[in-house]
Amino acid sequence: MTHVFYFLKQIHSYAGKILYINLLAMVFISLLDGIGILLLIPMISMSGIVNLDAGNTQVSEIFTFLQDIPITLGLPTILAIYVLIVIGQNLLQRHITIQNTKIQHGFSRHLRVETYGSLLHANWDFFIRNRKSDLINLLTAEIARSSAGTHSFLQFIASLIFTFIQIGLAFLLSPNLTIFVLLCGLVLVFLNRKFLKSSLALGNRNYILGKDYLAGITDQINGIKDIKSNTLEKSRMDWFRTITSGMQDEQIEYSKMKTTSQMYYKIASAVLIATFILIAVNMFNAQAGQLMLIIIIFSRLWPRVAGIQGSLEQIATTIPAFKAVKALQDECKNAKEFTPKETKDIKPIQINQKIECRNVWFCYHQNGSTSYALEDINVVIPTNKMTAFVGRSGAGKSTLIDLLMGLNQPEKGQVLIDGKPLTSENLLSLRRAISYVPQDPFLFNASIRENLQMVVPDATEEQMWDALDFSSAAEFVSTLPQGLNTLIGDRGIRLSGGERQRIVLARAILRNPSILVLDEATSALDTENEEKIQQALDRLKGRMTIVVIAHRLSTIRNADQVVVLDRGSIIQKGEFGQLAKDKRSVFGHLLSNQMEASL
Repeated sequence: MTHVFYFLKQIHSYAGKILYINLLAMVFISLLDGIGILLLIPMISMSGIVNLDAGNTQVSEIFTFLQDIPITLGLPTILAIYVLIVIGQNLLQRHITIQNTKIQHGFSRHLRVETYGSLLHANWDFFIRNRKSDLINLLTAEIARSSAGTHSFLQFIASLIFTFIQIGLAFLLSPNLTIFVLLCGLVLVFLNRKFLKSSLALGNRNYILGKDYLAGITDQINGIKDIKSNTLEKSRMDWFRTITSGMQDEQIEYSKMKTTSQMYYKIASAVLIATFILIAVNMFNAQAGQLMLIIIIFSRLWPRVAGIQGSLEQIATTIPAFKAVKALQDECKNAKEFTPKETKDIKPIQINQKIECRNVWFCYHQNGSTSYALEDINVVIPTNKMTAFVGRSGAGKSTLIDLLMGLNQPEKGQVLIDGKPLTSENLLSLRRAISYVPQDPFLFNASIRENLQMVVPDATEEQMWDALDFSSAAEFVSTLPQGLNTLIGDRGIRLSGGERQRIVLARAILRNPSILVLDEATSALDTENEEKIQQALDRLKGRMTIVVIAHRLSTIRNADQVVVLDRGSIIQKGEFGQLAKDKRSVFGHLLSNQMEASL
């Protein structure tokens, strides 16, 4: 139950005194409920209307004032008091239910915001280690289950309070009979502890199935083109039927377990009440009024006891979700780069001379690997110049770019900005100065205008068209039916690859960065679109520092510096024409192979 109490502390930190006010109100409701029960028999008996003796208990002394009320007024008075108590109890119950709902859903939102904020401020290595679908599953399904667990916990507290109050009233009536019933109840709780273990195991299975389900669905939707083009529909449907069958079986298993535990309680309740009446009459000589009161109390109490068991089972099924969310928060906390407060009022860094990698080594440390992805990197990137990184696939180009942007940190060596080390103090300032264009351009399912305003919310129409013109996108955008307001679909699917790339480039330019990073941004483009992107880059030369990872070497002919990597090391540096002369070098082989492929 450690994790349940952890989230109870979180509820306390969110709800504060409102939570305890609600608990006090629950106590008051339980007291009103008990008074309502007591009114039904002792008050009527003492009024003389019905001759039922409640026995010489403390309860009988409470209502002695009724002896002075005429019999003709006794029943209306009692019933009026009873109705007022019920009205007050239900009004208070309504208020508590609404407040508990606010606490539950408010805490659920608080948990989502806190978890998502932790995710956004985690470092890049965190996202390398974790699967995207697992993060989505935790932010959606598992937090929803955690919210359901919070509801169950509030119900558990309410039932517990009600139970203690009712037991207290029963003790006032007959301590011996109450002790007897409680002992029987404890025996039942002990015998049914196996249901809690089953609920916990079921919760673990549900968590694993839910995670695998979302992971599979995410992969298949992302790869739907491959599935259809390779006629994989049957195998994917077989997987889907198998995992959904497992999820169905788990839900049926939970229903069986829950109904079985409730059935045991109801049968045991009937047997217990029958045994209780028999023993009370024959052994304890209970008075009729006293016996009836205890029967009423415990007939109302047993469903609450069963509710406590049900709430505990529900809580047990959500414990794996609590654990998973807590583990994610802890992992994000350990991988945190910045806090939201630290990101405010940060200005882009001004780079006057150069960015430098000095004796840089880097290792990913995945799957126990200790081999270096980059080894002893020494390179200078001058400002307002174009530097291109080339090399075979897996040479370490993208890893080096991630280091330059501060996404990863060197194992050894330093990244220097105008001679000053890149640290957590100036990292965010560096990123504010960078615009990044990836190989696989990402656009939101919105209009072109909204996609551009993602990076500059207050951008004017003129600024957006200037950015589109620089990226050679203005011509095709102006021919669209709704221009900037054209919806482009999921990931920009309604546009061609070249059009998407140019919109992403326009978005990067609109930010007015001092450093533009392009990660193989033209590798998937045709010759015409590649030429347009190249023209856009030529117009930007001298205005900003451009760093390019190039797959097509023809796009970097005008680069001021070309850096060749192979197996994590820099093996050549120089101008394009100079490197091209050495036919036996890696760069020479890459260039000749591409020239042959283009013939």
